[in-house]
Order: sequence, then structure tokens, then C-alpha cells
Amino acid sequence: MDPLLRSALDLQLRDWRAALQSGAERVGWKLGMGERERIGPGPVIGHLTSATRLEPGAVFDAAAVAALHADVEVALEIGPDGIAGYGAALELCDLASPPDNAHDVVAANVFHRAFALGPVDRAAPGAEVEGRLIVNGELRDSAPVERDLPGLVAAVGQLLGELGERLEPGDRLITGSVVQVALNDGDRVTADLGPLGRVDLTVA
Repeated sequence: MDPLLRSALDLQLRDWRAALQSGAERVGWKLGMGERERIGPGPVIGHLTSATRLEPGAVFDAAAVAALHADVEVALEIGPDGIAGYGAALELCDLASPPDNAHDVVAANVFHRAFALGPVDRAAPGAEVEGRLIVNGELRDSAPVERDLPGLVAAVGQLLGELGERLEPGDRLITGSVVQVALNDGDRVTADLGPLGRVDLTVA
């Protein structure tokens, strides 16, 4: 593992373990594949706990967020023998924080602020699946889902293994932004992945 990535993930997982010790529940992991968080050739990871999980339809308080953005992402669940199911995820990120260097971005959990998951019980997506972000009833952006999802699961497992952790049955993964849009106060945003489902949140 790149020493810079190891340093960033060690700091991030220190915070993750502290959150679990304080009562947060383990949910799973997120992937980051953008240029601002890239360290080395592969993806980086962030963590997901109940501390930032919202139920679909919930309201997110964005008072402390400087540059709120929404990502539509494919979610999946790890089973005893691999991927057990797929679904839709909506992640909220603050792209103004932390400082703009990859080490600090990864250490601070890759821009993460909140997420919501739909049911993760659908079949593997076909080539025709498209991710769409709908804001206040209007399509804001869309793109095809082009992901080697089993390959991404393997990459997460390898990173965790090098850090003394592992993927566990029941872990949920959100697998990186398909499309991303900026949000404003009062916006209602929907992540729509067609046969994989849809999830919505409102910004307050």
C-alpha cells in the first residue's frame, strides 16, 4: 500500500473505531475514485456508520455544510459468499472541506456527511442501468452505471486486509458517484437507479 494512503486510512479508521466504541453501529464502506482523493492507482475507501445514516425521505440539516453535493451510487450488500444484493444509495458530501489535499480528504472520510439506502435486495444491474439525480422534481443529471462491481468489492477487501480489518457479511458498500450535483437549502433530491430502486432526501 502507498505509505501516504496507509497514513490517511490509519487516521480515518482511528476515528471509525472511536465512533463504534461510542455507540455507533457498523454499516459498511464507501468508495472514492475522484481526482481530489486519489492516492495511487486504485480507489480509496471511507466508512459508513449509523451516525450518518438517514432513513429515505428524511431531512438533512445542512447548517454546518459549506458546499453540499449529492451523489447517486450503486449500493450492495456483502453475503457469506460474495455480493448478496444490489440497490440504490444517495450520499451527501461537503466538497469545501477538508483541505484540498488527498491525504486529508481520505483521513476525513472522503467528503462524507450523510447517506441513505434503499432496499439492497435487487439483482445485479445490467448494462442499461442509468443513474439519475432529480432535484425538486426536475432531472438535474444522469449517466450510465459503468462499474466493475465485483472488482471494486475485491479492492475494498484488499485495502481492509492490509489495515487489519475485513469485509463482513452484512456490510453495505456504496460504490462511488455515478453523477453528482450541488444542492441548496430546501432542495428535495432523489437518486434514481431504475431497477435498483430510488432514494430521496430533503435539505434543510
